[in-house]
Amino acid sequence: MFNMLKTAVLMAAITALFMAIGSLLGGRQGMMLALLFAVGMNFFSYWFSDKLVLKMYNAQEVDEASAPQFYRMVRDLAQRAQLPMPKVYVIQEDAPNAFATGRNPEHAAVAATTGIMRILSERELRGVIGHELAHVRHRDILISTISATMAGAISMLANFAMFFGGRDSEGRQTNPIVSILVMLLAPLAASLIQMAISRAREFEADRGGAEISGDPQALASALEKIHRVAQGIPLEAAERHPETAQMMIMNPLSGRGIANLFSTHPSTEERVARLMAMVPAGAR
Repeated sequence: MFNMLKTAVLMAAITALFMAIGSLLGGRQGMMLALLFAVGMNFFSYWFSDKLVLKMYNAQEVDEASAPQFYRMVRDLAQRAQLPMPKVYVIQEDAPNAFATGRNPEHAAVAATTGIMRILSERELRGVIGHELAHVRHRDILISTISATMAGAISMLANFAMFFGGRDSEGRQTNPIVSILVMLLAPLAASLIQMAISRAREFEADRGGAEISGDPQALASALEKIHRVAQGIPLEAAERHPETAQMMIMNPLSGRGIANLFSTHPSTEERVARLMAMVPAGAR
């Protein structure tokens, strides 16, 4: 129920942003057109955003014949989580990362880069896949796919408005300073919505992933290793589509300093500390 409420709030907030930009572009008529566009985008996001994200990353679907070890790992963990078997994808990228997508557990997909499979031990990779399956089990992957698609669309609409300016309901051009401010703040607002929701989701997925894999220490080790290695290897698809960064197990963007204040992921140190607190004292 809570995840359904989060989805509803997200969609309402994104729709409101669309309407605000539409109103700036064309007054009341522009606002109504933007509302219709938002409804269409929400419909598209629900049904097709997972396929769009997988295409962005050039993810290739694999099966037990083409990637036996990885496929069996996902199947075993899905059974442990009491989930339907998701589709399994591999991304040919050196940057270590992984994500889950899909509108519900019956239509889910798990994707991992070749980089993450190369640097992690089997134990650590099981923890990562457990994390992604926790996203599926919590039914919050819809939130990330919708927000990724909609945030990208808001940025494009904002850029369009920046170039062509805004008009009121009478067709008169609006104050250019107001137009510029709104066009700058709308994408920022979309990013803040993503950030607020995504950080809480990551903590819950870490906890759930540790329970599914039965090994919180392995997931903590995986996060530390990914964090260390990923800093020197850019994930080009994420740089081209930064709105999808929140879907990853680790923030793939190269921004530093102030940019980290707007990160969709909590700090690795805090995530690791919470996971290590789950490890029995005698097992550390």
